[in-house]
Amino acid sequence: MLFCFALKMQRRYGDFFMEESLTSDLTEEQSKQLHDLLGNVKLSLLYKASVHGYQASAFHQRCDRQGPTLLVAYNRSGYIFGGYTSVDYTRNEQCITDEEAFLFSFQGKFPVYIKANSGHYARYDNAGMPNFGQQLYFCKNNQPVVYIRGGKSFSFNAERFYGNDTVLTECEVYKVKQSKSKPWRNIRWTSIRRDELMQMMRDHKPLVTSVSRVRILMIGPVGAGKSSFFNSINSIFTGHVTNKAMSGSAGTSLTTQFRTYPVKDGREGKPLPFVLCDTMGLEEQTGAGLDIEDISSILQGRVPDRYKFNPMVPFQPDEQNASRPASLQEKIHCVVYVIDASKISLMSDKLEEKLAVIHREISSLGIPQMVLMTKVDEACPYVEKDLYIIYLNSYIKSKVQEVSSRLGVPVSCVLPVKNYSQELELELNCDVLLLTALQQMLRLADDYLDDVDVL
Repeated sequence: MLFCFALKMQRRYGDFFMEESLTSDLTEEQSKQLHDLLGNVKLSLLYKASVHGYQASAFHQRCDRQGPTLLVAYNRSGYIFGGYTSVDYTRNEQCITDEEAFLFSFQGKFPVYIKANSGHYARYDNAGMPNFGQQLYFCKNNQPVVYIRGGKSFSFNAERFYGNDTVLTECEVYKVKQSKSKPWRNIRWTSIRRDELMQMMRDHKPLVTSVSRVRILMIGPVGAGKSSFFNSINSIFTGHVTNKAMSGSAGTSLTTQFRTYPVKDGREGKPLPFVLCDTMGLEEQTGAGLDIEDISSILQGRVPDRYKFNPMVPFQPDEQNASRPASLQEKIHCVVYVIDASKISLMSDKLEEKLAVIHREISSLGIPQMVLMTKVDEACPYVEKDLYIIYLNSYIKSKVQEVSSRLGVPVSCVLPVKNYSQELELELNCDVLLLTALQQMLRLADDYLDDVDVL
C-alpha cells in the first residue's frame, strides 16, 4: 500500500521531482562569464535535452512564453556555444527582430559574442527547435546536431565557433530573469556594454576639425585619485592593470609636474582621441599644492607638458609663448574634479572655498565641469563587497547629492567610480563605471567645442 502511494505521488508530481534534479553542465566560471554578458540576471534551467528529449514538442512545452532565454549547446569536441534572445518563443511562424539577441562561443577564457547584423532578423519563430537568423539551427529534425544553412543574419566562422563538430552532447535552455531592484541611475553591467563603450572611445571625433584630441583636466585634493584614474583608463585599453602615472596615498602630492597623458588603444595601438591632464594636488594651506593662477594658465593652454609646479611662484610663460595666443587644440575642453567619496564630509572650509574660487574661474570661461567621485568602495562596505549595487545604494546616492551641493555641480554630472589600486586583474563592473565616466567627459567636451565653433 505504501509503495502504491509513493508510485501515485511520483506520477502526480513527476515533473516537480525532475525539475528539482536538473543540474547545469556549466562550470561556475562559465556561468559567471555568461552573467557578465547578460548583466544582473538570474538563470533558471528550463530545458535539458538529455532529460526532456531532443524533440521540438518537449522544447516548446517547457520554453514557450518564458520571456528572454539563453540556449547553451555542448559538442563532442568540448565547445560550448549558443545564443540569447529577449523575445518569447510562441510558434507564431514569424521572423523576429531582436536587437538584443546575440550568439556566443567560449573561445579561451572569455566567451566571444556576435550581435545580429543590422537590418536582419534575429530568428524565425516556428514549431521546430530553436534557430538564429534561419542560419544556425540547434537540434534540427529532433536530432542532437547543430546545422548551418546560408544566411547573413550573423557573421561567424564555424571552425572557430564550434570547431566544425556538429554532433551535440547536450543542449540547455535557461530562463533569463532581470533583477527587480530599481536603481537610481540606469547602467548596463555587461561585457557587451564595456566593449560598446570602448568602441565609442575609439570612434570619437571632436566636433571641431582643428582639435584632434579632447583635453580633459583633472583637479582635486591630494590623494583623491587623479593619477589613478589615468592609470585605470590606460589599464582598460592595455588589457591589464598598469601604473604608468605615479600614484599613491602620500600626505603631499606625488604629482609635482603638469602632465598630459595620451592613452593608446593597446600597447602598440593608435592614440585614442583624448588626453588626460594631471595636476599637482590641491591643498588648503596657502603656498602649498596647486595655485589657482596656475589653473588659469593650464585652462588657457599655456602650461607645457612636464612643467614643474612651484607653489610659491605661479607659472610665467616665456616671452615667445606669452605673445602667442594658444590654439583651441592646446586649451582645456572639460574639467573634472576628483573627490574622495570617503572624505567628502571631512572636507575643510578652506579647501571648499578654494574649490569654489576655481569653479567660478572655470565657469567664467564657459568650460564644462563634472565630478569624479572616487574610492566608493572605501566609503561603503556594501559597495566594497559588490560594486554592482552602487546605483542601488542610498548611501552612495546621498554622497553624490552632497558633492553636488558643495561643489555647485549638477547631480547628473557627479559620477562615482572605483579606480584600480590594489587589483592585479581587470574587473568588469569597475571597467563599466570608469568608461561611463569617460564617456560623460567626452560628451561635455563636445558641448563646449560645439559652443566655441558657433562663436
